[in-house]
Amino acid sequence: MAEQRRAVALISGGLDSMLAAKAIIDQGIQVEGVNFFTGFCVEGHTSAIRQTPKKRPHNALWVAEQLGIKLQIVDVIEEYKDIVLNPKHGYGANLNPCLDCKVFMVNKALSLSVLKRGQFDFIITGEVIGQRPKSQRKDTMPLIARESQADDLLLRPLSAKLLPPTLPEREAWIDRSRLYGFHGRNRKPQIELAKSFGFTEWAQPAGGCCFLTDRQYSKKLADLWDYRKSRDYDFDDIMLLKVGRHIRPNSNFKIIIAREDAENRYLSGYRRRFISVYATSHNGPLSLIDGMPKNDDLALAARIVARYGQGLETSKVEVTIEHPNGTKNSLEVKPLPSDEIAVEWHVGK
Repeated sequence: MAEQRRAVALISGGLDSMLAAKAIIDQGIQVEGVNFFTGFCVEGHTSAIRQTPKKRPHNALWVAEQLGIKLQIVDVIEEYKDIVLNPKHGYGANLNPCLDCKVFMVNKALSLSVLKRGQFDFIITGEVIGQRPKSQRKDTMPLIARESQADDLLLRPLSAKLLPPTLPEREAWIDRSRLYGFHGRNRKPQIELAKSFGFTEWAQPAGGCCFLTDRQYSKKLADLWDYRKSRDYDFDDIMLLKVGRHIRPNSNFKIIIAREDAENRYLSGYRRRFISVYATSHNGPLSLIDGMPKNDDLALAARIVARYGQGLETSKVEVTIEHPNGTKNSLEVKPLPSDEIAVEWHVGK
């Protein structure tokens, strides 16, 4: 009997990585998945914060279940920092270091799979030529393979017929004729393939799976760096940028205003780190103040917070300002009218 080959598949949770893994599984290859948690993932922790969680709280786990394969989720938050802060190949349209990210993840999969010791034979990704303007181009495919050190052990089943044969194809571990030649941003070929495999649902690709591709999120991260005069972040920074409205009335502070009850509950966990502002005479959002506000700034923050509560149409709202040490003071304020909230104050939605 021929030796059964084993492959590691990068599973993002999207349609392409699911199809790429399935195509290789159907050729008799034993496939195991790996998913890297950078902190900037759209799902995961974010799903738990939202008022109405998604049907699938973690798409990569759901994909692994559909495929019937093992999945390892690896925390790479600290290692990934250098990719975000110092991308060798620069950013995409926002603060997304997509090309460096792909190199990093393939290299990480290479080291985890211990290919050199024979535990796995090659790596699979769901990349499609022309689908992403920064990282998924025909000229960047060899670069990713080379700089990740995976070289021709890296197989892209969905676009393989448009690329030079890799080692698994040359050695006939897999049949190249059963791979695909997808290209461009049209999703119809993948959807048809999914149906042919018997899949009836999958994660939607809109917006990608990384907050760094989001314009508003990138604006908030850039604002954070500008305020601190330092291009750095920690995990709490990553998470707080995903939550609430971010408004910066002055250069020395910003307000994070919850948009729903679930965000109220999440932000309450930070009340011993930040000044919190909330209305006590009317229902309204919990808000945090990040920065070094003066007394006038706190009064302005109270008026802004009152504007987003049920006291908007009243002349006076009682607002409590609570400091991390537990001290509180209350004041009555007139909610700031919407037309007095300058557009330039808003860091992001």
